[in-house]
Amino acid sequence: MAVEPVCRQTTLLLHGYLDGELDAARAAEFEQHLVQCHDCANQYAAQRSLRTALRGSNLYAKAPPALARRIRSDIREATEKPSLLASITSWRWLAAAASMALVLFAFWRFVPAFRGASAEQALATEVVDSHVRSMLPGHLTDVASTDQHTVKPWFDGKLDFAPPVRDFSGAGYPLIGGRLDVLNGRTVAALVYERRKHFINLYVWPSQGSDSAERSISRQGFNLVYWSRNGMSFWAVSDVAREDLEEFAQMLEH
Repeated sequence: MAVEPVCRQTTLLLHGYLDGELDAARAAEFEQHLVQCHDCANQYAAQRSLRTALRGSNLYAKAPPALARRIRSDIREATEKPSLLASITSWRWLAAAASMALVLFAFWRFVPAFRGASAEQALATEVVDSHVRSMLPGHLTDVASTDQHTVKPWFDGKLDFAPPVRDFSGAGYPLIGGRLDVLNGRTVAALVYERRKHFINLYVWPSQGSDSAERSISRQGFNLVYWSRNGMSFWAVSDVAREDLEEFAQMLEH
């Protein structure tokens, strides 16, 4: 997994900024640094996405009925014993056992959810954050060209995969260029298209699962369409109408 270098300034200030512990002057200075430093902006987006995912995850889990019955049975047995020391020891054991059972049950419930829906939500937040950052001056493209035969070779040697690059100028979705970006801790290809003066970021990286159909969601006023095809994951994001973004995705699949 690729790890982006982090400036010493980000190491010292990132968590203080996210926790609202910096004074106004230091916070403004750090925000200016994020605008100028691509690597630190990626780290900030990753930390923010992780915090959002954790806050949105439901960590509360109700104990199963069998566990409640077992605890009540053990309590009855403990209260029937004449020894005060034995009762205290039993209560301590019961408290520890109940706590451990709840922790294990919550973990069993939480991990699949986080890896599934919550992980997907966190990735969607990262995609939107990356799209917003790309709108800053000088961040949209590393290679600016409407020629797919110029953009595609530019990625050679910079990625461990070859992203499919196509131009849809005839359909009203011209290719603008491409760049490298970071999502979920790995370097991905970002292809940039235009639709009626609005930009579309298409993120591409190797898929670890089977092909999946298109899904559409909205985040923070942006539309996203994502799917997997032929060993690649695709995430398209823009402020264009959802119908336009879905049309764009369908062209990529054919």
